[in-house]
Amino acid sequence: MMKKALIPVLAIAAASVAVPASAQNYDRYDRHDRYEQNRGGWQSISNRKYQLDRRIDVGLRNGSLSRREGRRLQTELNSLVRLERNYMRGGLTRWERNDLDRRYDRLAVQVRIERRDRDNRRW
Repeated sequence: MMKKALIPVLAIAAASVAVPASAQNYDRYDRHDRYEQNRGGWQSISNRKYQLDRRIDVGLRNGSLSRREGRRLQTELNSLVRLERNYMRGGLTRWERNDLDRRYDRLAVQVRIERRDRDNRRW
């Protein structure tokens, strides 16, 4: 008799655990963090600034970037920061945000190319 009563209780317990988990919203358009960095997706602009600055510094420290390359990349990053401040005065429009995205993408590619070009490495 006890076994017959135990089976429905276990089924109800299992269903009560599964229902809240299935009720979670997995909306593919709900991207508050806009993907994580390690997934290779979109990052916030402030995070991208930090990452680019860090990559330039690491490149200068480990020798994969020459001082001239590092200075040029840092100057471009600083000009992007100034441009972003100018855009932020009136609030970012969609076009301005896309423009900043394109510019940060281009700078990220330049940093990657300069760090891998082996210009400053000893043989």
